[in-house]
Amino acid sequence: MKELLRTNDLTIIAFTTALLRGEDIECFVLDVHMSIFEGSAGAIPRRIMVADRHHFRARAILRDNDIETPDPK
Repeated sequence: MKELLRTNDLTIIAFTTALLRGEDIECFVLDVHMSIFEGSAGAIPRRIMVADRHHFRARAILRDNDIETPDPK
C-alpha cells in the first residue's frame, strides 16, 4: 500500500474516493478515528491509501481532476 493523499478536507476525501472507485481502484481512508484519541475534531489529517500497482494511475486520475498529490518517495 502507498499513500496517495493526506488531507483534513472531507470534501477532497469524498471526491477522491468517488473518482478512484469509479475507475475500479480500491482505496482505504486511514486515521478516520484518530481525533478521538487526540481530543479534537479533524486535527489529524486522514490518509488515502491505494495498492502499489494502482498508485501511478491513481495519481494521474487525481492530477487530471486538479487534486494535488505529494511526489512519491
